[in-house]
Amino acid sequence: MRQAPKPEDVRSRSGLARAITLVESKRKDHQIQARDLLAKVMMDTGKAHRIGITGVPGVGKSTFIDAFGSLLISMGKKVAVLAVDPSSRRHGGSILGDKTRMDRLSVAPNAFVRPSPAGDTLGGVARKTRETLLLCEAAGYDVILVETVGVGQSETVVADMVDVFLVLMLPNAGDELQGIKKGVLEVADIIAVNKSDIDISAAKRAARHYQNALHILEPVDPSWNPPVVTISGEAEQGLEDLWDLLALHRKKTMESGSHNSRRSAQQLRWLETLIDDGLREAFASRPETAALYVDIRQKVAAGEMPASLASDVLLEQFLTTNREKV
Repeated sequence: MRQAPKPEDVRSRSGLARAITLVESKRKDHQIQARDLLAKVMMDTGKAHRIGITGVPGVGKSTFIDAFGSLLISMGKKVAVLAVDPSSRRHGGSILGDKTRMDRLSVAPNAFVRPSPAGDTLGGVARKTRETLLLCEAAGYDVILVETVGVGQSETVVADMVDVFLVLMLPNAGDELQGIKKGVLEVADIIAVNKSDIDISAAKRAARHYQNALHILEPVDPSWNPPVVTISGEAEQGLEDLWDLLALHRKKTMESGSHNSRRSAQQLRWLETLIDDGLREAFASRPETAALYVDIRQKVAAGEMPASLASDVLLEQFLTTNREKV
């Protein structure tokens, strides 16, 4: 890799791309450089409107984002899209097709589209998405759209790094609650029934069902009751009204103070996650512990040792090794 980008380099598209590549690298020296860069740009972060977007495969996320992002650019916004793609479990490769499906945004001067492989992280969300988000803010992007793969627990993970979480639904999902996952509704700030141009009556009917489902759940934010709207990314219908809703959500949460408290809580949970990850890596990197782990796993799997005792033995070995090294 070329010389690590400086904070001022991040404001150019090429510099931002290089900075993200640095953050995503697994090389130790690159990680040290990435942490140094992030520390230097932190004062320029935190001002963007962070919007998470999810939906089942086929709901039209990429088409919607392309149309919605283009609308925001026409309003004078700078838009970054972080599209987390599913990785191959067999080969570790990634489809990385979102950029090609966003025809307008991929070539727009005021847009930045970054597809990144999900890897093996929880729910298919790239571990470095948070750092990438910060770099995009430091680069001066006003709106950052984080698209999830729409499978597993990726929705709740992304919801924990954005200001507002938008869930796209299909108008013809069949029975009134078919395809609705309780976990998704619990983190949804806005639900949009997409592809409503295909059958407006079905879209409105679905919207009523989703709204009824929301009534039995406690809203994410006490100052905001999640609304359900009908839109079409393909026909570009209802997108301006949706942006008005997103702006209203931002205004209300700013006024109530929940915007800042939400971000603070997210930062602390992120810190705890990084500590957990670091401890797991340290645990696995100790040769003595790793060797014992293989043997104990076999005993737990065979029912010869309870998991509680196994964890105690492994942790004691790990802590003893650390004390000896000190």
